Amino acid sequence: MKKKLSQILSLVVCLLMVAAVSLRRDGKLLGHDFRAKQKAETSVKNDTLRMEPDGTMVINTTSLGKDISGYGGAVPLEISVDKKGIVTQVKALPNGETPEFFGRASALFNAWKGKSLKEAEATQVDAVSGATYSSKAIIANMQRGLQYADKASAKAQTSMQFDFSAKNIAGLIVALMAAIIPLFVKNRRYRIAQQVLNIVVLGFWCGTMVSYSAIIGYMSNGMNVVSLLLPCVLLIIAFIYPMFGKKNYYCNHVCPYGSLQELMGKTVHYKVKISGKTIRRLNTFRKVLWGALMVCLWTGLWFDWVNYEPFSAFMVESASWVVIAIALAFALLSAIVMRPYCRFVCPMGSMFKMVG
Repeated sequence: MKKKLSQILSLVVCLLMVAAVSLRRDGKLLGHDFRAKQKAETSVKNDTLRMEPDGTMVINTTSLGKDISGYGGAVPLEISVDKKGIVTQVKALPNGETPEFFGRASALFNAWKGKSLKEAEATQVDAVSGATYSSKAIIANMQRGLQYADKASAKAQTSMQFDFSAKNIAGLIVALMAAIIPLFVKNRRYRIAQQVLNIVVLGFWCGTMVSYSAIIGYMSNGMNVVSLLLPCVLLIIAFIYPMFGKKNYYCNHVCPYGSLQELMGKTVHYKVKISGKTIRRLNTFRKVLWGALMVCLWTGLWFDWVNYEPFSAFMVESASWVVIAIALAFALLSAIVMRPYCRFVCPMGSMFKMVG
């Protein structure tokens, strides 16, 4: 019981550490932007779309309706749509209309408020008598703004859906195989096959694995479980499995780079003999390195070190030559030293050890 409680507290500490880094680096936590107010104050006033911290989408029709004129020129509006797709507010931006006439026309705003985007788009609104030009400009701006909001909402909705691409399906299958089969099957040939799949599918094809860069991004922006199901499965294996006695399970059975090192170790029979004293020193080095790197994140001294983890080397087309060089160096070294990066360097593995 005490051990389980200790593991839970360790997991909470890990989450708090990553949350602190997310706030320090991005100013965001689980999608909530704590710098949104400051950004809004410094943003360009005619930005077409901006997102409020509560998920409200605000459409500015300055650019969308630049060709629409009232009596005294352009009549830009701000249209607020909440995360449920309901028009909550319509606000007039500075314009050259006669205040008296525009005041009458602005009564039209209530015709769209409280309606869904589809309902608002379908709403037929007549011009206000005595303020025809202003009314028509408002109606035309609303139509442009609602159409834009509808497209933006549809695009956001699509991004929240499950990715049925062959790549994502294959990655999910391989991850689930690694998560379940080794619990019941202890077979050398199967292990090699799984490691090859980890490298080829999760590594080179999907480019999906647990890294500091990834978990900080998830902590900053939040995670949609449906659209990010594969990363969610990997995070469960990495952080939850150890709480049920499966220490270092992700490192040993799933991690593409760990799999690559282990397979490289099978290519050469000779292995460098490392004394117990040296191993203890290397373990101490790993802990000191991890502490130093975490301080760099918490203080903002060096955020970019997360970009040099060798995991991203699998994405050859976008990886820097430095990362590829680091990944190759440790992969070659693993031919004569068993999993050197995993055992003596990996900062991500050091965090896993806290939970395990």
